[in-house]
Amino acid sequence: MRSVVPDYSPGFKKPPQMLRLKRKRLRRREPTPSPGQSPAAPSSSLLADGALFPRPFPGTRRRNPFSRLENSPGPGGQSVSPTQEGTEKEPPASGNDARNACFSEEFLNSLQEGLPIAKEVFYETSAPALISDLHQTTSHTKVSSPSYEFPADWSIKTRLLLKSSHSFSWADHLKAQEESQGFVQHCRATSINLPQSIQEPKLSTELRCAFQQSLVYWLHPFLPWLQLFPRIGADRKIAGKYSAWSHDEALQQVLMSEWSLSFTSLYNLLRARLCPYFYVCTYQFTVLFRAAGLGGNDKITALISPTTRGLREAMKNDGIEFELPFQETKKRKCYSSASHLETGLASDSEMIDKDAENDEERVISSGDDDEEGFSWLQEMGVQDKIKQPDAINIKLCKERRGLQLDHKPESVALVQGTNTFTLLNFLMNCKSLVASAGPQAGIPPTLLSPIAFRGATMQTLKARSINVKAQVHSQYKDIFSLEIVGPIMPHSLHSLSMLLKIAQKGAFSAMCYTHDPTAVFNAVTSNENSITKESLSKDLSRTGLHPRTLNQLALSPTLGKSCIRVLEMNNYIYTWKS
Repeated sequence: MRSVVPDYSPGFKKPPQMLRLKRKRLRRREPTPSPGQSPAAPSSSLLADGALFPRPFPGTRRRNPFSRLENSPGPGGQSVSPTQEGTEKEPPASGNDARNACFSEEFLNSLQEGLPIAKEVFYETSAPALISDLHQTTSHTKVSSPSYEFPADWSIKTRLLLKSSHSFSWADHLKAQEESQGFVQHCRATSINLPQSIQEPKLSTELRCAFQQSLVYWLHPFLPWLQLFPRIGADRKIAGKYSAWSHDEALQQVLMSEWSLSFTSLYNLLRARLCPYFYVCTYQFTVLFRAAGLGGNDKITALISPTTRGLREAMKNDGIEFELPFQETKKRKCYSSASHLETGLASDSEMIDKDAENDEERVISSGDDDEEGFSWLQEMGVQDKIKQPDAINIKLCKERRGLQLDHKPESVALVQGTNTFTLLNFLMNCKSLVASAGPQAGIPPTLLSPIAFRGATMQTLKARSINVKAQVHSQYKDIFSLEIVGPIMPHSLHSLSMLLKIAQKGAFSAMCYTHDPTAVFNAVTSNENSITKESLSKDLSRTGLHPRTLNQLALSPTLGKSCIRVLEMNNYIYTWKS
């Protein structure tokens, strides 16, 4: 009697036995040969493809075992998915084209909803990165009307992806003389006036020199082994890098001393209207200083974003007067709605007292003095029957409202006029300006400027052109693209757009990647005094920016909390999405 082995199944057959059974079944299903015809031996390809997974009916495709169960069965019990039908009709792609062929036109259209710029696929870009790019484009739906100029965007762009049906070969492999001439034109603040159209952009020396000139920016401090922009959220990129100053207080003091001299130099240039604007990038917030005459304001302005309650309280304690633009706008809307309400009531009955109207305005607008909001209890004569909150509870409510703004776009603070000089001293003496621990410990904030200043290092944006093939209507079409990486400031975006308008014959599109904390710098900060173009060109002509760029940056911002995400030009007319 055979002993019973635990977990033994008598019906179990080893893999070689299963293969022999499969072969026998296959031979039984083969048709008998006709007279004069030799029997066909089973081929190796048939054995490899259909022996292990026999097809349900002769002449039909084997069902894909990895397809989804909910796919509807096709003829003969075959499961066919919509994506399989689309890929079977297309010619097979090979080489680099295979990376583009993996994304069908229907897939791209469903993701981007008709945006032509999202169809470009870069060889170096992986599928998750491409989907992220397309999601960034489709998540913003505000589309502008056609215009001959796009509004000023005071945010810092970290990357530009340009696409055009014309080649970008004119921006490749600049000669040593062209590169040097571009640096000289930048340092001497030379404005180059190019013709409206160039037949052969690659042969235009003036165009290539102007392109090099538009890529230049100035940076302090400069540590070649560290990427000092962006600073917010850059701990992972800086982690593990060599930092000799992290535990050396003497070296940290030297770095901060040099940084203070550079910061003061930039502010003096700004006050003398020799520098149009500059950025101070810390590990917690970013500050934009603008000269008088820019952003629709005739005073020096400074925008800080994001802010916290502790930072705002410290600024108040140092005597810095500031306002929150988005909160002020909200208050003005509340006052306006209250005035309309009171006007309607006055038309019906003129027995309304002005003091009661003022109290009603304060309640609707939720002003700073919450104690005045309880004046309506006295009018009703029930102030003794209702327990009013004490001063401690009122203070806690104020603090809670202040904490709700922290690290949000609505927390952007605006400083104007002489208060910007007080802000300068505050930032140089602020102990929390530099991280005391972590990968950014001891590194002074990054100063970014379009012009030279004391202690600055000249840097250039990285540009490279990429030629790809994209699928358009079941065909592959050559798409020319240009990628620009680095801290792209407002003047560079406008200068590049003017060059692209000429070189690409008035047709291109750009996907703009924005440093998010700087997007709120497009808040409205204009005052009552109007600024004329004549006074602007007379006062800021020595900043080195092109006159058209100055005219754009002088206008009052109109984007609010948003920024330009996609910029397109067709037939020399701009449209943008934010």
